Amino acid sequence: MDFRVLEMASRILAEGVICDHCMGRIFAKLSTGLSNDARGGAVKLVLSMEGDRLRQDSGGARLLEELSASSVHARRVLGVDGDGGQCWVCGGLFESVGVWVERAIEVLSSVECDSFLVGTRVTGLLSENEEILWAESGTCFAEPIKSELNREVGKLVEARTGKRVDFKQPDVLLLLDLDEDTVKLEIRPLFISGRYRKLLRGIPQTRWPCRECGGRGCERCGFTGKLYSESVDELIRAPVLDAFGGDETVFHGAGREDIDALMLGSGRPFVVEVKGAKKRNVDLSRLGGSVNESAHGKVEVLGLKHVDSSEVERIKGARADKVYRLSVLFADRVSEERLKSSLGLIEGEIRQQTPSRVIHRRADRERIRKVFSIEFESFNGDRAVLVVRCEGGLYVKELVSGDAGRTSPSLCEALGTDAEVVELDVIDVKL
Repeated sequence: MDFRVLEMASRILAEGVICDHCMGRIFAKLSTGLSNDARGGAVKLVLSMEGDRLRQDSGGARLLEELSASSVHARRVLGVDGDGGQCWVCGGLFESVGVWVERAIEVLSSVECDSFLVGTRVTGLLSENEEILWAESGTCFAEPIKSELNREVGKLVEARTGKRVDFKQPDVLLLLDLDEDTVKLEIRPLFISGRYRKLLRGIPQTRWPCRECGGRGCERCGFTGKLYSESVDELIRAPVLDAFGGDETVFHGAGREDIDALMLGSGRPFVVEVKGAKKRNVDLSRLGGSVNESAHGKVEVLGLKHVDSSEVERIKGARADKVYRLSVLFADRVSEERLKSSLGLIEGEIRQQTPSRVIHRRADRERIRKVFSIEFESFNGDRAVLVVRCEGGLYVKELVSGDAGRTSPSLCEALGTDAEVVELDVIDVKL
């Protein structure tokens, strides 16, 4: 063994009694493939041999005496009985690994999971002791005490439960809180994606707090704190929480339709984030049926599947092209030929200043979007049903009305008469 290792180990011993784990952890990056307690025991054995050599050569037993409280080998050479002292670094922490394993298994049994990871929150004293140990030894080969504890507890929990340790995306985190002397459970959120169809007008995508009370509850909102009694989010949430035994959900939609619009066709992509899920092995086809049944024809969900958190970023960041069906009312009767020619004028690039109806909550700036095609399904003089295929982010109501010139070109501008959307359906979201 290299003399510098022995010299470093001797300096460590001068600080006080140290266990095999803490001694070995100082040299954790040397001779990999050993556990720290095996590594520390080996260092102490060689020091005992060196101490015995010095004792036999010169009669001096100082090294053995320094080592005796930390090493059974030194005690045997000196003929000293007893178990030695308590480690000044960890305070005997590794003697209680079995206790932490039992606690972790008990906590783990309260949830459904296939994978886990162990983490440790150390006490202030333990952290301070470790800093002193590293400083006094001058080591550059050490690993943190919590890394070793995580590994040792994790191996035993894995062997006992059959659940696997996952360092990247564990279902749960078992946090060993040494200060509070307890194991805490942190459940990784579940992410379920799908598409929803909204079949009734007047339902927002997510909960709208009452404008009067800000969500606290008042007479105006019937003390519900909500401007609308239900939302797509809330209609999906209850069956999801029940199925997964979750604490709460967060709804992520790929954009949103107006409250007075229907969402038809293949539906709008969404992800439901389930926090605190006690169950993970849920039949998503059956869950979809439960959502649809409990929504009573107001909302339907399609194609539920498990995804990871990156799906939220994908659907929120993508600008999906849309297909709308608009029921339009004209202020004056127009001819079919005039309507057809006017529709051709509003295909292509559209310049839109933030609409007056949303300017209270959006920055006032110009947006440029494209209309790919626009055609009519039906027409009877002062009414028409139009199908618009356009780039995501286009304010389609203003494409018709012109919003007092804030959108150009517009159907109102092209026809030379006022026009407004009286009903709007989203019939496809191309993501």
